[in-house]
Amino acid sequence: ERKRFYQNVSISQGEGGFEINLDHRKLKTPQAKLFTVPSEALAIAVATEWDSQKDTIKFYTMHLTTLCNTALDNPTQRSKMQLIRAAVKFLETDTVCYRVEEPPALAELQKNEWDPIVAWAEERYNVAIGSSTSILGPNIPASTKDTFVNHLASYNMWALQGIEYIITQLKSLILSMGVIDRHITVEKAVLLSRLEEEYQIQRWGNVEWAHDYDLCELRARAAAGTLFVHLCSESSTVKHKLLQD
Repeated sequence: ERKRFYQNVSISQGEGGFEINLDHRKLKTPQAKLFTVPSEALAIAVATEWDSQKDTIKFYTMHLTTLCNTALDNPTQRSKMQLIRAAVKFLETDTVCYRVEEPPALAELQKNEWDPIVAWAEERYNVAIGSSTSILGPNIPASTKDTFVNHLASYNMWALQGIEYIITQLKSLILSMGVIDRHITVEKAVLLSRLEEEYQIQRWGNVEWAHDYDLCELRARAAAGTLFVHLCSESSTVKHKLLQD
């Protein structure tokens, strides 16, 4: 945390895109690059994060700012194809593909809740995914991976950073694509990603406040990632609709 050092937040259009102004200072990335984003809607969202800080700046609450910094600085220096392959690799350990056999109640819950989202993904992308109770997980066909590689290639580098961010939160490529495609809500995706934990809480109770905090944090990060993907995507129609909503 750091003491808030500015009064007003505004945005302006520069040569490379939209910039964030803290009073008369231009916002910079951790690597001292000019903080420039590709869309006005994203700039407004980031400016809102900075404007909503009170006496101290809580950087850990500013998920959109963090995502923009990652996209601008690319600290791991990965190419577009490396980002895509890292995202598709999550299919091999996708949360919704790993099933238990015991206890029967949890196995039934996984079947009822996870089967529909897997079936949706298989139909939506015309692929085979399946599930497994083996510790090795399901055997994902190479053609399925190729399909997702091709699909993700239609996104730009900024959007891919957001997609990877959502995947790491939900531990699932399938749930992440469900959210991005607006097939399920962020709240539903988070619940499905924490199915076993929620089952255990229903059975044994939860640690007071800790569970609710974790749940809210995960929702906030997944929602920020989803908004980031849409605001970084090429379609101006999507951006316009999001701003209307």
